[in-house]
Amino acid sequence: MAQEISPELQKQMVQFQQIQQQLQIHAAQRVQYEAKLREIDVTLEELKNAKEGATIFKSIGTLLVEADDRGTIAKELEEHKETLGIRLEGLKKQEKSLQDRFQELQKTISEAITRSG
Repeated sequence: MAQEISPELQKQMVQFQQIQQQLQIHAAQRVQYEAKLREIDVTLEELKNAKEGATIFKSIGTLLVEADDRGTIAKELEEHKETLGIRLEGLKKQEKSLQDRFQELQKTISEAITRSG
């Protein structure tokens, strides 16, 4: 006869699945942030290498608008890069915390199943 799963173990299994989903979301966000940071680096490099007097455009929503000052654009990009870097570090810390909890629950659930098996 099959043994019933305790309410505590059921709760832990639900938490395990929720954390697994959160880890997937965090991983996707991390990839997006990292891609944006690479894009900013490439843009800054292109801006630096653009000929003096070249017309520079910036994206505002779905529009491209002529930029007045190259220095202002570079400063905005650097600020955006810094903000993304901070968000990425926070995300990595959250991801590490979730990963630790995930592994802890995985061990607890595995032990509980082994004991009841």
